[in-house]
Amino acid sequence: MSIPHERWCRLLFLVAAIYDLLLGVIFTFFYRWTFIQLGVEDALPEYEGLLVLIGAFLIVIGVAYVYIFRGELHRNVDLIAVGTLYKAAYFIVAFVFFMLDGLPHPVFFWVFGVADLIFFVLMYRCWRMISQHLD
Repeated sequence: MSIPHERWCRLLFLVAAIYDLLLGVIFTFFYRWTFIQLGVEDALPEYEGLLVLIGAFLIVIGVAYVYIFRGELHRNVDLIAVGTLYKAAYFIVAFVFFMLDGLPHPVFFWVFGVADLIFFVLMYRCWRMISQHLD
């Protein structure tokens, strides 16, 4: 893989790490405030521990993206695949529930869902470039 492509992939995973770590902290520690700011406090789940769990998962995947960013990309190709699937999972779930009108607020699709779709496309491209150079 060329040096510009490697730098591009590293930058992508650095941005993803910052994005998911930030969201993870927000949804782990400030979920109530966030829902109030979005005007959807009535959509807080009965068991708010679910939001903390989602936030914790975001922190974990954010840490994984840090490992990808600072490590050898070709050695982390499997971790890149998992991170790419993680982005696909959120986008697909958000899209399905948006279509079913089951999201508490459109921002959960139009901001987070679309962001994860963009991350998915870019991460998939990065994964493909790295995978092609493993042979």
